[in-house]
Amino acid sequence: MAEEPDNLVLEILRRIETRVNAVETKVDRIGEDLHGLKVRTTHVEEGLAGVNRRLDRIDERVERIEKRLDLVDHPFGGVRE
Repeated sequence: MAEEPDNLVLEILRRIETRVNAVETKVDRIGEDLHGLKVRTTHVEEGLAGVNRRLDRIDERVERIEKRLDLVDHPFGGVRE
């Protein structure tokens, strides 16, 4: 009879340990997933920065072409005809 409470306590402690181990495993996986998301976000941001640089260069080229073709708006209204 004296062994039953010890066994019960040990069984409860084992269950708790099993659950804690499961939680630790899940937290580790979440940490790995979060790291992966950070890496992918960084790649997306770098790609977007590259696209923005290209768009800026294209915008500069279009402005230069418009000036050469005299297609830009003049300060006093209208396009020169």
